[in-house]
Amino acid sequence: MPGENLSRDEARERAALLSVDGYDVSLDVRSAVGEAQDEPRTFRSVTTIRFRCSEPGAASFADLIAPSVTAVTLNGKDLDPGEVFDGTRITLEDLAAENELVVDARCAYSRTGEGLHRFVDPEDGEVYLYTQYEPADSRRVFANFEQPDLKAPFRFEVRAPEQWRVWSNGAGELADGVWRFAETKPISTYITCVVAGPYHYVTDSYSRTLPDGTTLDIPLGALCRKGLAPYFDADDVFLITRQGLDFFHDHFDYPYPFGKYDQAFVPEYNLGAMENPGLVTFREEYIFRGKVTQASYEARANVILHEMAHMWFGDLVTMVWWDDLWLKESFADFMGTFANVGATRFKNAWTTFANRRKAWAYRADQLPSTHPITADIRDLQDAKLNFDGITYAKGASVLKQLVAYVGQDAFLEGARRYFKRNAYGNTRLGDLLSVLEETSGRDMSAWAGKWLQTAGVNSLTPQVLLDGDGRVAELAVVQEAAGPAHQSAPPTGTPELRPHRIAIGLYRLEGGDLVRYARAEADVDGPRTVVADLAGADAPELVLVNDDDLTYCKIRFDETSLATLRGHLGSLTDPLARALCWSALWNLTRDALLPARDFVDLVLRFASRESDIGVLQMLQAWAESALVHYVAPQGRETAGRLLAEGALRELRQAAPGSEQQLAWARFFASTAAGGSDFRLLQDLLSGTATIDGLDVDQELRWAFLEPLAAHGAADESALAAELARDDTASGKRHQVRCLAARPSAAVKAQAWAQVVESQALSNALVEATIAGFAQPSQRELLAPYAEKYFEVIARIWEDRSIQIGMDVVRGLYPSLQDRPETLEATDAWLAAHADAPPALRRLVLEARDDLARTLRGQECDARAAGASAS
Repeated sequence: MPGENLSRDEARERAALLSVDGYDVSLDVRSAVGEAQDEPRTFRSVTTIRFRCSEPGAASFADLIAPSVTAVTLNGKDLDPGEVFDGTRITLEDLAAENELVVDARCAYSRTGEGLHRFVDPEDGEVYLYTQYEPADSRRVFANFEQPDLKAPFRFEVRAPEQWRVWSNGAGELADGVWRFAETKPISTYITCVVAGPYHYVTDSYSRTLPDGTTLDIPLGALCRKGLAPYFDADDVFLITRQGLDFFHDHFDYPYPFGKYDQAFVPEYNLGAMENPGLVTFREEYIFRGKVTQASYEARANVILHEMAHMWFGDLVTMVWWDDLWLKESFADFMGTFANVGATRFKNAWTTFANRRKAWAYRADQLPSTHPITADIRDLQDAKLNFDGITYAKGASVLKQLVAYVGQDAFLEGARRYFKRNAYGNTRLGDLLSVLEETSGRDMSAWAGKWLQTAGVNSLTPQVLLDGDGRVAELAVVQEAAGPAHQSAPPTGTPELRPHRIAIGLYRLEGGDLVRYARAEADVDGPRTVVADLAGADAPELVLVNDDDLTYCKIRFDETSLATLRGHLGSLTDPLARALCWSALWNLTRDALLPARDFVDLVLRFASRESDIGVLQMLQAWAESALVHYVAPQGRETAGRLLAEGALRELRQAAPGSEQQLAWARFFASTAAGGSDFRLLQDLLSGTATIDGLDVDQELRWAFLEPLAAHGAADESALAAELARDDTASGKRHQVRCLAARPSAAVKAQAWAQVVESQALSNALVEATIAGFAQPSQRELLAPYAEKYFEVIARIWEDRSIQIGMDVVRGLYPSLQDRPETLEATDAWLAAHADAPPALRRLVLEARDDLARTLRGQECDARAAGASAS
């Protein structure tokens, strides 16, 4: 892996020297089918690059990761591949002012989801190909200059098996056995794309009259594996697509610039989706094989709109280097929710954002690896790890605050000017800030310094003083910072306080409902801000700072408010206010300020009153996480039994066939805690028991089987029988996860060897094996692997691709060995590996921080239980 890295300094030097006029890329993927003629299985890749050099006579390099290179020609001169190619780079010396480089290589098909991924469908034996490049894996498919600021037009041609169809960024035609694609606009290497195979393909169209009177026609397409075609609801995908195109055209005043708009749902995908212009790729799990809740459809719509926003933020205008990754990801994350609310049926998407996306941001922003939104990205390994909760969810949260700060009209007008001035070019932070200054009249540098160039999350806590008549004499908001330990703290160590535009809501009980009766907006800046507009109001039973979720912060409560929530959380009538309170309570639990069993109790008492299905599912996930990580060990059994009993009770009481019933069924399976629970799951699988309205479809069958396998109630033969029933790619992933979940030392040894000692498994099966391996009920069985983990991770990072390396280092960290000794072992590894790659150290530091948080949470829970018992 280290030899594949590229530093920011190298990229800057190359960009100063070179400019690229165009690529012609010819791929022959007929070798994807039939018996492999070589190992690894390879395909032919011939690339012609036309580029200029500002300093004739200088030297540079092209990027290529390939098993072998057949020929290299520079300006008509044949070069010796053995001398100029080292496995990752092609040395280019004595460059002319204008150059042509031709590289004929044998590139390897991927099994890791990086480069050109080859998937064999176990259902029908068909082969499917697709590419995935971000941040720098197009060099696994063709020779290039792999950095975002060397944009160029691309022409692709592909030779494929006769029965296949091929797609790329531009429109394609088949002639004489070759698929040839229209030349693209200037784009970066990482968003080029090829998809090939016997995919099921559905078409539609979009048309719009532009302000100049012309008509914009966009051909639409959607594709998936043939085996998923019966489940593919392409009509809904097209509906969201057309709604999104209308929304962005209305707001951006810049026509979609990339011709057609295909969307490919592909197997074994590492990401949620990728914004390749004209050919967006998605993980195929967004095609639902079984019944799912509306939260899943909302999430899919959000991803579709997120990727569509990238056509402008990221594809049309691209960051110079990965430091400004936020210029595409933060904007796309914000725009996904903004458009979901503004254009689709998912009008409560900001509630989902407040509850789910921000939870990701809060966690990331409290890790030792937290970083400013505009990060210091030294190399490609840094870039890969910065596709995180800060770049996405915190960045989107801060943009929501920015819209409140400058106003929506000024924000959107700034975006429009930004697109028109920088179309097909590359930008930095200052380019966007300058147009926002123009449109808003505000000085953006101070705002950017506080919000984009520092890290950490502030906490806002209300302070309420009442007068003798029981009215508010003074209401203040106290702001605290995450603390000086973060990397971004100023040199003085002073915690960073930020300006926040917030709403403060006052709530009281009226007829059994907890309702808001007063609200004020205020600018909070500094350690303590008095909100004068609320003086004289009736005494509140709940004060909700950041009501309506205008800013990015952790909400805290005064004692009266917390007591009110303990007794009446389910009585809050506003869905967004409830979601914000739940999120705040979860943050208190993670910060060891609220005992985990108290949080579990709140979920058991009030989750059933949650109207938003996405929030309900998030609460269930948090409750399970609280049980696994933050409940003191001596309380786990009782808390687990209470969760399972509560889940079963809600399952039986839920409306037949409802989304709530499905959510509680899945939650019951994940918390099943005893013999009677397992017998019920077995009876539901066999059909000897039923619950009115609950359809135990294939996906739900696997959800029931995993806990049975993990507790020894479903053996290998039962899992083999289920695979025979569902002999598909999805079924295989489920079976692999369930097999690795079984409570056997031999099973764990086999799973460990398959992931750590072998590279035979694909990325999807590595992920499934890791997920099955680490079962919370098997802490003692997994104990021997804590020491083994620290023995192998440096080798794994050295030998594997960065994606597999990340999966293994994160997934196999012994977090279930939640003892001080595991922290000590982690610290010992870090001390002994001070010179390890920074990206690897970051992953280990993050895992250590999560474990330290776990131990603090367990101590808090144990103290509370002890105090209660005494």
